Amino acid sequence: MGKYADLRGVRTWYETEGTGEPLVLLHGGLCTNDTWGAQRPDLAAGYRVFLPERRAHGHTPDVAGPLTYRDMAEDTVAFVETVVGGPAHLVGWSDGGVVALLVAVARPDLVRGVVVIGANFRPATECFVDPGMLDAMTPEGPDLAFFRELYEAVSPDGAGHWPVAAAKVLDMWRTQPTLTTDELARIQAPALVMSGDDDLMTLEHTAALYRAVPGARLAVVPGASHLVPLEKAALVNGLIREHLTRGEVETMLPVRRAHPRSG
Repeated sequence: MGKYADLRGVRTWYETEGTGEPLVLLHGGLCTNDTWGAQRPDLAAGYRVFLPERRAHGHTPDVAGPLTYRDMAEDTVAFVETVVGGPAHLVGWSDGGVVALLVAVARPDLVRGVVVIGANFRPATECFVDPGMLDAMTPEGPDLAFFRELYEAVSPDGAGHWPVAAAKVLDMWRTQPTLTTDELARIQAPALVMSGDDDLMTLEHTAALYRAVPGARLAVVPGASHLVPLEKAALVNGLIREHLTRGEVETMLPVRRAHPRSG
């Protein structure tokens, strides 16, 4: 069972599970906490897991005006400060990964470690393998049927609000996020960038994200798509746990991570 917290005027639904260091799971766009079903019990075995549902998603109502990643990042900052009560690990999938990146850029003091899965730092038109796929997506179309069912089952705004919420998300995907590599270079938390080898994002964009974040690690999961947390759950969960506990990377033949030579 979950509960609500009033954050920046948004009545935000969240759930908690487990004990240990705090870890916040940030779901994807048009999704709910149910999509973390393959990660939640595994991670809750070693962490105090917090699962907020963002504005216009799941049990959390929509608010007036457009949806923006930066607003959702500010909501997440408020969640970490008031509900979690201090710095936490952030694990974000897709839109949740974008939110995690924004929080890590703006509030490094609140982020212990960060994992982003299938995330982008530029709009879909710049980073999708098939940018035209958004043109075929409509709130009532078959491509979004799965997400519509998730929304209609729990939204406090009612099933009739789905076309409004879905249109806001689609508009957001077309024009956001607008992070720069200079902004990403400000991330201080140990970061793991993960994707499927057949993700929505191009591998070139994923590599650019990896290169932009200082000291980041990269995991491209073979035989996987944008739904890699569901398709390769055991592998993804192990990579998350390993990243959050391992500390500084030491390899036998470092190149990118080689320490600068003195003199």
